[in-house]
Amino acid sequence: MAVSDERRSASPVADVPCWRVEDFVVAQECTRCSSFQAKTVAVCGPTGFIEKINCLSSNRVELKSCRSAVMEAHVFWRFVGTMMCVATVFAVLVVCRQRVLDRKALEKVRKQIESI
Repeated sequence: MAVSDERRSASPVADVPCWRVEDFVVAQECTRCSSFQAKTVAVCGPTGFIEKINCLSSNRVELKSCRSAVMEAHVFWRFVGTMMCVATVFAVLVVCRQRVLDRKALEKVRKQIESI
């Protein structure tokens, strides 16, 4: 009974990646996962990029999901471009609506002058 309790308490520690609990060195910088890695390596899922980590105390090599600076820049500029397009569309709508309102106001003034 005591042996199974020890295994249960030690199990969560073994499941924790070593880079979360100890110092590490990046062995390979953040790179895009290949199509094979994307299907087979679980850490490729969240971002599509991985880096190889060497943990100093346990001397283990693990893979860690990471965010690529190039990918982040691409997403940022896509967002900026989308917002510029949306702003342009709404600016055109505001100008068109203003012209319609100006035309209605001029028509109203013309009718009031004609009725005098």
